[in-house]
Amino acid sequence: QVQLVESGGGLVQPGGSLRLSCAASRSIFSIYFMGWYRQAPGKQRELVAAITNGGATNYADSVKGRFTISRDNAKNTMYLQMNSLKPEDTAVYSCNAKSGITTSWGQGTQVTVSS
Repeated sequence: QVQLVESGGGLVQPGGSLRLSCAASRSIFSIYFMGWYRQAPGKQRELVAAITNGGATNYADSVKGRFTISRDNAKNTMYLQMNSLKPEDTAVYSCNAKSGITTSWGQGTQVTVSS
């Protein structure tokens, strides 16, 4: 099982940007699916963006055109570039990796969008 550690969250004003990182404890080259999820208070966790090891990506409609997911296999790290942030993007963001029958989660990082 791979350990995942997120970083890069924080407080940002509406319209601002943040880049989240998800560092893995081992090579992610063979990990087929990696994704970013978020959960706001009182709401269900939702998939924000996902990327395969072939580079295919998928985004929630609410973030299309504003967020970009990427992965750097050489650095064993996945990223989420978030631009034009809105208050409704406020949530705990967690990264996820699926490899075979194994699923791993990071501990989460708080993103707060507020003026």
